[in-house]
Amino acid sequence: MSAVLPIDHAIDPASTRTHGDVRGSLSPSRASDFKTCPLLYRFRAIDRLPQKPTVATARGTLVHAVLERLFDVAPGERTVEHAAELLAPEWDKLREAEPALGELFQDADSLATWLKTARGMLDGYFQLEDPNRLEPAEREQLVEVVLESGLRLRGFVDRLDVAPTGDMRVVDYKTGAAPREAFEGKALFQLKFYALVLWRSRDVVPRLLRLMYLGDREILDYAPDVDELRRFERNLQALWAAIDRATTQRDFRPNPSKLCGWCDHQALCPAKGGTPPPFPEVLPTPGEPLVITPRQRGLSPRVRSCPVYAPPALPVRLGFRRVSDFVLRSTSRAG
Repeated sequence: MSAVLPIDHAIDPASTRTHGDVRGSLSPSRASDFKTCPLLYRFRAIDRLPQKPTVATARGTLVHAVLERLFDVAPGERTVEHAAELLAPEWDKLREAEPALGELFQDADSLATWLKTARGMLDGYFQLEDPNRLEPAEREQLVEVVLESGLRLRGFVDRLDVAPTGDMRVVDYKTGAAPREAFEGKALFQLKFYALVLWRSRDVVPRLLRLMYLGDREILDYAPDVDELRRFERNLQALWAAIDRATTQRDFRPNPSKLCGWCDHQALCPAKGGTPPPFPEVLPTPGEPLVITPRQRGLSPRVRSCPVYAPPALPVRLGFRRVSDFVLRSTSRAG
């Protein structure tokens, strides 16, 4: 059982914070939840209400699992056919870990149709990248750091590539639609979060952040710098301060938007005529491990060298501009 503290002491904004003394914990998902809707953050991070799986989220989980396992075989064997062969066994593992996934499909035909859509995502991946030309340094890797303020930042990175020069690329697979240019900044929030963690924990600024939209066959690349990561860190500190205040005051308000239609908790939302459950009297300790998804259970990080960065097979957007190629520059390091 996870350790708990009385709520008055679980998050104390007035307490003395020292480096390494964890006073709060934030992941990209929970940070995005609070930015989207404070009440949604409460439901997921404090009340820990369960989320129902959907065919879309299940497909994303399955495709991620297959791409993680794809690199278990040697270069030359990483074919789209081999990836397709991994779909059924990886689905069986996910369903065993989370039986509710099996309830998404009424019969074998609907499951087979859905698996074809997952196969389409794998086809999209192979159009964007040749996995035989690279060797990931780390896959499904938990990265975390405790800032001097006591805020712990943590999350799972889909893939880290490290070139012989030491340049680092952070890669995240997406099975949803690629964002319009006006929303690219929001899409990159997660990768900037990881870039900050890697900089603060490893003293290396990733040279490239890459979002791979498998369905749309599109790549979004972004090159961060130290000044930007410092600004991003200040923004996260301000975000946590807002979460801290809301928790102390037990005041998480809904923020109605078009996204409400996707929320599992509408029946409990005051904006929809519902009533939230009583606020918990105890909270998980800030250092409690992240909730592990089925595809992360039993997976250990693979650490290997990465001999090359293969140029993208299709046009990418770099720094919010569409370009045809990308040339990796030298590593930026901060002391």
